Amino acid sequence: MSEFDATPEWAFSADDHTRMGLALDEARSAAAAGEVPVGAVVVGPDGALLGRSGNRRERDGDPTAHAEVVALREAAARLGRWRLDGCTLYVTLEPCAMCAAACVLARVDAVVFGAADPKAGFAGSLGNLLDDARLNHRVAWRRGLRADEAGVLLAGFFANFRGRG
Repeated sequence: MSEFDATPEWAFSADDHTRMGLALDEARSAAAAGEVPVGAVVVGPDGALLGRSGNRRERDGDPTAHAEVVALREAAARLGRWRLDGCTLYVTLEPCAMCAAACVLARVDAVVFGAADPKAGFAGSLGNLLDDARLNHRVAWRRGLRADEAGVLLAGFFANFRGRG
């Protein structure tokens, strides 16, 4: 399997499916608020939910308020430290360069994502910052979990967005 292949669905655990379901809930909430429907959750080494968010760029007027970054900030605040070693980020869409770099800098152990992002993804599509040997930390990653569900949310959002003109 190359780094561009999706992880087979059977390779994900029931917990993985549940956690991605929480991220999909965050994506739906973001869409309802007029945001691009991307959701993320951060889970600690003990399985505790430490952070969760959907995209907030429009609501916050903040170009860095991607779901991943907001969820990472919440997890760090909950833990009282910036190092998120032992944590896993679940996100509905492949992280962009900023979000992939944030995972590396936060020392996240793993990223699990749904839909690939061929236009902006930096976890295998355009490049891969998560396991770039030139960086000071490498993040394990798997792709394709509940990708169809995430893709349907995104396609529906953009179809409606374009329809509004």
